[in-house]
Amino acid sequence: MTEEYEVNKARYAKMIEARKPIKAVFGKAELDAVSIFENPVCYDMDELVELERQHYKITYRGDVREHPEWVEEYVRTANAMKPIQDAPKPILLWPKGKIPTLTEYTDNSEYLYNHNPDFEPYLHEMLLPEDVTPKGAVVLCGGGDHGWCTVADTFQTARDFHEMGYQCFLLYNRCNQNPWCEIDSGADASRAIRYVRANAEKYRIKPTQVAYAGFSNGALTGENCIRYYSGKQKMADWYEGYEPDALDEVYGAPDAFICVYGPRHAGTPFDYTNVVYPPTFYAVGREDFALQNLYELLPQQLAHGVEMEIHTFAGVPHGQAGNPLVVGAVHYPNFQLWLPLADAFLQDAFSKKK
Repeated sequence: MTEEYEVNKARYAKMIEARKPIKAVFGKAELDAVSIFENPVCYDMDELVELERQHYKITYRGDVREHPEWVEEYVRTANAMKPIQDAPKPILLWPKGKIPTLTEYTDNSEYLYNHNPDFEPYLHEMLLPEDVTPKGAVVLCGGGDHGWCTVADTFQTARDFHEMGYQCFLLYNRCNQNPWCEIDSGADASRAIRYVRANAEKYRIKPTQVAYAGFSNGALTGENCIRYYSGKQKMADWYEGYEPDALDEVYGAPDAFICVYGPRHAGTPFDYTNVVYPPTFYAVGREDFALQNLYELLPQQLAHGVEMEIHTFAGVPHGQAGNPLVVGAVHYPNFQLWLPLADAFLQDAFSKKK
């Protein structure tokens, strides 16, 4: 394992320990609904939002141990949901039985994670009509341990980017530190980038118009992709015995990186030696704990010549991208400005690619 992994392992271990009392009550119900939240294009929007709001209540409105009826309602709602007719199929990122892995993960009997050890990373497409010329492509990756976080972070934001003219792809990868190491989580993001780039003609974009947008922990996954798979770095550099295929011939890091309330944790070591860092867009609220991470990160990135655009938003806490879908109102309208700003940033970044 890398030094980064060891530094972050203790931080995430505390988060996992804090989950245990809630997971003991809500864990199985939450895990059973992950397949709904992580396939949002396959379900009725109103039903999806209702289940999302129930999860939000359980997570933030009180102690679920004192409200078992909330879990019962949640289970009834989830069990009643059925995929829509002709629901799209996910695109599996790796050949069966050939997912490269460094993390030793064999048991989820305490429901500490949203994915069991046999999880297979995948993409969902959200494509523009044939009569619309795409501005480029964006691979979106949600925060936390995925699951319900992805509905607001990635699905709603993908809808926003879709309206702005981008081919969008929802990434469900092995989550950074939940429990997979940064090399594993970055490998899935890299594989997704390679897949979209390899199919640029099909998606009617240039191969140099593939961006990655990550939110909170999903943004850390994006940097893992850049850290371990940009420049001349290859999967085989990290996985002994790895068997390359056709996608490994395609460049595996994004042409632009959109980092939304997810700058690298303060104190995390980072080796820039073999890294080719793409133009990067930062959006973070000024009431967000992630702001301190950004303050430490910026001098490092300036020193290494990273091209950046940085936006902070007054009064905004963590995790607000796409939240109007869940809470039914725009509580922080100033934060919504990050979307058109990111659009302008991407068009500038793409225009400079050969």
